[in-house]
Amino acid sequence: MPKNPVKCFLVNSYILVFPGFEIASSEKIHFVCLYPEETTIAELHRYLGNLDLLDPKDGIRPSRLSAEQLLKKVVEDQHGFIFAAHCTDDSGLLSRKSNHVWQDPLLRAAQIPGDLDDLKNDEGNSYRQILLNNNPDYKRDLPIGIINAKDVAVPGDLANPKASCLVKMTKPCFESFRLAFQDPESRVRLNSEVSEKYYSRIEKLNITGGYLDGVKIDFSEHLNSVIGGRGTGKSTLLECIRYALGLTPIGENAKKQHGEIVKENLGKSKARVELVLRSSQMNGKSFTVARRYGESISVKDEDGALSSFSPADLLPGLEIYGQNEIYEIAQDSSNQRRLLSRFLGDDQQEEEIKIRQALIELGTNRQALIDNQEEVAEIEVEVALLPKLEEQLEQFKKLGIEEKLKIVPLLESEKSLLSTAQEETDGLNEAVMSVEGCIPSLDFLADEEIEKLPHVATLQSIREVMSDLNAEVNALIKKWGEKFTIATSRLEELIRTVEEGIDREEAELEKTFKELPVCEGKTGKQIGGEYQDLTKKIERIRPKKTLISQAQKTERKLLKERNVILSDLSKSRAERSAQFERSLKKLNRKLAGKLKLLVIPEADRTPVVDFLLKCQLEGVAEGRLAWIKTAEDFSPVMLAEFIRAGSDVLRDANWGVTPTVADAVTRLTPGQIYKLEEIELPDVISIELNTAHEGQENFRPLDKLSTGQQCTAILHLLLLQNLDPLIMDQPEDNLDNAFIADRIVDELRSAKISRQFIFATHNANIPVFGDAEWIGVFDASDGKAYMPAEVQGAIDVPHVRDKSAVILEGGKTAFNLRKSKYGF
Repeated sequence: MPKNPVKCFLVNSYILVFPGFEIASSEKIHFVCLYPEETTIAELHRYLGNLDLLDPKDGIRPSRLSAEQLLKKVVEDQHGFIFAAHCTDDSGLLSRKSNHVWQDPLLRAAQIPGDLDDLKNDEGNSYRQILLNNNPDYKRDLPIGIINAKDVAVPGDLANPKASCLVKMTKPCFESFRLAFQDPESRVRLNSEVSEKYYSRIEKLNITGGYLDGVKIDFSEHLNSVIGGRGTGKSTLLECIRYALGLTPIGENAKKQHGEIVKENLGKSKARVELVLRSSQMNGKSFTVARRYGESISVKDEDGALSSFSPADLLPGLEIYGQNEIYEIAQDSSNQRRLLSRFLGDDQQEEEIKIRQALIELGTNRQALIDNQEEVAEIEVEVALLPKLEEQLEQFKKLGIEEKLKIVPLLESEKSLLSTAQEETDGLNEAVMSVEGCIPSLDFLADEEIEKLPHVATLQSIREVMSDLNAEVNALIKKWGEKFTIATSRLEELIRTVEEGIDREEAELEKTFKELPVCEGKTGKQIGGEYQDLTKKIERIRPKKTLISQAQKTERKLLKERNVILSDLSKSRAERSAQFERSLKKLNRKLAGKLKLLVIPEADRTPVVDFLLKCQLEGVAEGRLAWIKTAEDFSPVMLAEFIRAGSDVLRDANWGVTPTVADAVTRLTPGQIYKLEEIELPDVISIELNTAHEGQENFRPLDKLSTGQQCTAILHLLLLQNLDPLIMDQPEDNLDNAFIADRIVDELRSAKISRQFIFATHNANIPVFGDAEWIGVFDASDGKAYMPAEVQGAIDVPHVRDKSAVILEGGKTAFNLRKSKYGF
């Protein structure tokens, strides 16, 4: 009897056994034959009897059948599975140099003794190239499934990684096992090929109420495909996920569509969406995110406690794109820049923060300059009146009343001093009392906060020192309060004394006014009153002369600060551009053969044109500002300098500015010129797609591509490495089918090992050739969508396979008809 009568598969907490045996062909090539788990010993004997053994009692002598005959008998006649045992050993298929047997499509797997890298030597590397499907003499249409299956004599032998391999099945059974080897690149792995991948994923979804009421899903951590007829709920499902996570679509049309879908399918019944997700950002911790229509998002941790994290904190790189949203991105350069920004390094993010902070500081500086200039303007208006008022005063002096009324300006000065003394004293008190609000609370050093810390004794001493300081400050404030009360009382008394003196002097003035001679029909009292009012105005305005000087000094200081900020901003922008260019170089290496990315720093000058148009300059329409987009060595800061220098300088700048425009632009207000300096010019991103399916590369820029090719270019970017999921609604829309099969599916198969994808699709290439680990089939009736558990799983689940064939291929009959028409 041939050896190795069974093969075992460890599945969760039980062992699934595939009965079988090892047998040699007439060429003495060794194979292992496996059969369904329900196969009996009697059936095994019958199978063996049909394999023409030379001596059934001798387990060493081979069968009379050739390798090709054995393959046909076991696979087609007996519906079993056969693989080449220890194919690199002396009795193995490769050592027999039987390339015709290797290429037989009925052979789906080959066993090697260890890792592929073990064959990296002169003797074994030729085997390795065959196993990798790189040897043209052994080239197969379907790559061979490479397995480890070292004999296991005792349970302890299972600890050897070369005794087992990994075969992906939705529900382990013989049929799923056979199907896995139809796509070994995706479903079969050696233990040595598996490395830990740490990334986020949405694990579960549960919807209560609305059109999707009762839909429950356990997503795969790899590729997930939602399929179904039109209107069954595919788009609704993805938009509900987006709503639960609080994400906003990029494009305007996408925003409108999202709002309508959510309102129609969740809003009418106040439905609730619940997601369980695992966050790479939070070191693999699990969280439950829930949202009922019209309510805020709820986030709970693994223990069920409310969390302060938002979905954006948990899945910062999550991307969701609705139907035709990729097309909107392809049409908008700002959206493309936003998309590329997620690939930027931490250094560039730091520069972005510096730039935003500098722009905030410039805005604050601009407002301070404008306020200062407005204040100076107001003062200058008043000070401009001073010569006239002083001349009027001279006229009064000519009446010979100056000596009699010389006390008037002195009394006004005293009144001003009294007012200032009161204001300064009150200000001093407010400053001292404000310290009271700055006394630190010591709650952070309370016993319950520090009792379990390793240096509790030292922390208690720190608390004592700080407590003593607080006590000292409180004592000083109390003492100040007492002193201030006494001082205020004394000040009030002294101020009252001066005021009483002023009142007496003014009473005497009234008498003096009456004694003044009548002049030009005015009584002495009237003349004295006018003199007194005039003197008051002069004494109020005269000190403001010094304020102009102070304001001018402040303006010089603000302008100096502004120039420093602008210099720092220029440096940060240069560093940002350099870092962006370095990031794009890395991206270009990852996208080699697919895309080329190029950045032209601050080349989009549209914001300057838009700004000047908003200023509504006389005689300046958009066409007259075309020079801004073509001028060499242009920057908003340089333009602001030329404007300040005057229209002649602006015309001489070799930018092609007409005299009319130069005159109009130089009439901008100082505030508008400051704003001009602060304008951010976006980088121009050039994206080129390789449009050649094979052969020589042919890169073409995005604006020269068809709609489908533009979307393909954007999709290449979306599929780049990211620790958080990518969710898309019908990514095949506007895409060329050949691109999906040749480019997108290959990338998906590679990327899904280290990232979760959830796609709603009508295209069979994505779930079938992408080998989706989870396919969910939507159906709808009576105004409600359904996705029962039996139509969820991979293509090896019978109900899923049958439904997929109907929805994606038009059913078995239609598929076979196409197959016959194509002549395959």
